Amino acid sequence: MFGKTSKKKKPEPLSYDPATHRPVLKCSICNGEQVAGIQERSTGKVEEIMFIRDRKDLEMFYAMCGTMDVEKIY
Repeated sequence: MFGKTSKKKKPEPLSYDPATHRPVLKCSICNGEQVAGIQERSTGKVEEIMFIRDRKDLEMFYAMCGTMDVEKIY
């Protein structure tokens, strides 16, 4: 009556062209910080999507990309 039940939503898939872009994790060598994003293959420019705090965030990014084949860049 008073509380609302929360339903987990599936993450919305990212729209990117796999021929020109690829999913990547930008990782810091110093502190281990990770940021998930989509990298343009021709220029190397990364559009940051989300900050990865834990395993759940990483799994959500995998679900958004539709693949677990994500390269780490430093």
